[in-house]
Amino acid sequence: MSTDPERPAHERPAPAPLSYAGASCRRRDRSQPVSTSDHRLLDTTDLDARSDLDGRLRADRVERDPWRVLRIQSEFVAGFDALSGVSSAVTVFGSARTRPEAPEYAMGVDLGAALARAGLAVITGGGPGAMEAANRGAAEAGGVSIGLGIELPFEQSMNDWVDLGVNFRYFFARKTMFVKYAQAFVCLPGGFGTLDELFEALTLVQTRKVTRFPIVLLGTKYWGGLIDWIRTTLLEAGTVSESDVALLTTTDSVDEAVETVTRAIADRAEQARVDTERARAAADAAGSAGTGRSA
Repeated sequence: MSTDPERPAHERPAPAPLSYAGASCRRRDRSQPVSTSDHRLLDTTDLDARSDLDGRLRADRVERDPWRVLRIQSEFVAGFDALSGVSSAVTVFGSARTRPEAPEYAMGVDLGAALARAGLAVITGGGPGAMEAANRGAAEAGGVSIGLGIELPFEQSMNDWVDLGVNFRYFFARKTMFVKYAQAFVCLPGGFGTLDELFEALTLVQTRKVTRFPIVLLGTKYWGGLIDWIRTTLLEAGTVSESDVALLTTTDSVDEAVETVTRAIADRAEQARVDTERARAAADAAGSAGTGRSA
């Protein structure tokens, strides 16, 4: 965008915002409508028979969609490659709208710092608000601060406290990274995005796609209505069980949240050790039995 060098800096128009598309970013014209990769993949309006009388749009989709598989594949490859060195991490969710002066922001900073001091990397969505707070706490405490960004129709760049950042076009690729490299989820107060990730994590644990995966909600007042609804509506209707409700830990204490996470990680490591020893003992026993029969 050109600027007038003769005009004082404070009178010059601000540069156009950066728009992220996967690993790349570019400045876009504010006057132009924004379309994301997710939108182009999932939108089906162009298949309306009334708008595709000659079948041209359908034919275009038949040709275009298979090539999207390569882009989707590349997102998984890039994510796996960037995060392959992450060993123990916790994914923290929360609202992008949390203001720096809000108590929830301070809680996020404290959480990120406490997790870092416990030797855990902090993974967030890389955006502002509560995500920035957790990244900031981890970075200031000398820990590993990771951000997994997403292409959105409005401007949102990686916050300044991210040490390792990966930008995604597709939500489903990004969600895989949130789960694959984390040993726990902690949810700060948030909106639809936070709820989406929370219930996806609950579903994965409930269906045993992931095991021994603690889910902590920070803020009893904020989350209390949701917990009450789960208990008084879902549980009473029989659509969830008491053991499902027990998957959630709600607290106002950052220390309790971190203790819940670290205890679950330790229990998981101990169970892995026991399972390994049992498998080794079973293999040794099978080998001895085979030797005895041979003799």
